[in-house]
Amino acid sequence: MTEKRYVKQSRPFRVPTTDGKLIEEHFGKASTQTDAFSVAHMVAPPRWSEPHQTPEFDEITIVLRGRKLIEIDGEEVVVEAGESILIKAGSRIRYSNPYDEETEYWSVCVPAFDFTKVHREEG
Repeated sequence: MTEKRYVKQSRPFRVPTTDGKLIEEHFGKASTQTDAFSVAHMVAPPRWSEPHQTPEFDEITIVLRGRKLIEIDGEEVVVEAGESILIKAGSRIRYSNPYDEETEYWSVCVPAFDFTKVHREEG
């Protein structure tokens, strides 16, 4: 018997959150034990933000609707619906949605998102 050369995902892992943000990991460490990359669908509620972080992985964000404010090494960048951004590993970043509408986006991390390698700052 030949091993399947694909994985169809119909039940993404829903990451538990306390800030109202929806995170559904389709591929990655939590959902498929994939270390090489992760792919997650996210919806950030209005006025959402998270602490600064300095991850050890590259992250691509593709915004579907709304807009997302990202602080990257002290520079503020707004990514709007239909746009995408690649942020390289080692950048000090802060993601937020300071606007009055939800922001829906996909995130791809290479290697996979890992809580032990995101290096979130306290407070």
